[in-house]
Amino acid sequence: MTSTQPTRRPTDAAHLEDEPDLPRELLNLPWIDCHNHAHTLSWDDRERYALSGCRSMVMVASGYHWTPYKPVRGEDIRYLWDDAINRRAAIERNHFFEAKLGLGVHTGVRIENPDELLEAMDDYCQLEEVVAVGETGVTPAQHVERWDVDHQQAVVEAQMGLAARHDLPTILHTPNQSADSSRSYRPELGTPGYEKNTTLGQEPVLEGENPALEAVKLDLEAAHAAGLDEERVVASHADGNNTEYLMEETDCYLSYTIGHSWLIGVDAADVADAIDAYGPERIMVDTDCANVLRTDPYALKRAIFELYRYGIDVDAIRQVVYENPREVFGLADGGSE
Repeated sequence: MTSTQPTRRPTDAAHLEDEPDLPRELLNLPWIDCHNHAHTLSWDDRERYALSGCRSMVMVASGYHWTPYKPVRGEDIRYLWDDAINRRAAIERNHFFEAKLGLGVHTGVRIENPDELLEAMDDYCQLEEVVAVGETGVTPAQHVERWDVDHQQAVVEAQMGLAARHDLPTILHTPNQSADSSRSYRPELGTPGYEKNTTLGQEPVLEGENPALEAVKLDLEAAHAAGLDEERVVASHADGNNTEYLMEETDCYLSYTIGHSWLIGVDAADVADAIDAYGPERIMVDTDCANVLRTDPYALKRAIFELYRYGIDVDAIRQVVYENPREVFGLADGGSE
């Protein structure tokens, strides 16, 4: 029991057990965000990363949301790569964390002339600042224009082949099973907090009982065909729908996206459950923060505290938020020594 308090009447303090030995080191634990789009954020948002202890990040320039034209051409995606390359060094100078890049072809919309883009991508992969290919991966339903599964898988396989050739990991976009909502928004308004015209969504090219999981399995087929080791695949947006398959039937790393839990329903509790079930050796956490989404640059720092509150020990937390991405992506002076 605590010592007698000089209060007029008993307070909560008089009924507390001995205070726990709190891990103060969590306050200064460095962490790595292995998947975000921070180059699209405001200066203030990136400073929030720095203030909350971000040591390194992988800024993913792959994405179709930012292209000004629809349909999307290969040159539009290449502009996204060039823009991220152009701004990366200034971001490091401004905020002090290490900023590296992931470049890829996202299949969320059909892209015209993908072969020209993939040919150019070989040179981009040789840049020192490029530490990953992606995000990419077969997507069941597209925005604006449908892209059939065979063509999607071929583009994914080609990128994985480049990753294998340049000894780079691939960030896999796994289709997430979004959180259920009791009500739907007006279709003409879309989802508040997500700046995407949902009326342009196309009919799925993958159907069946579980198309989201089937897409992940097609991605692993592409990796095998491309000669990319499963240990070099980081399945981002991991969730309850794909964790068991990825953990028990593959050697992939899993990264849980917690920067917009309000949309996809994944949070630190899911990460803690995965650590309890499978250990921390192949688990990471990312924010996926981007300017088209209501996201939280503090999400990963908050998750560090939440994981401890959920019973995860300090060494496991450090491995998940720092050591694993450090080794896989060769960040923070690690992985290539």
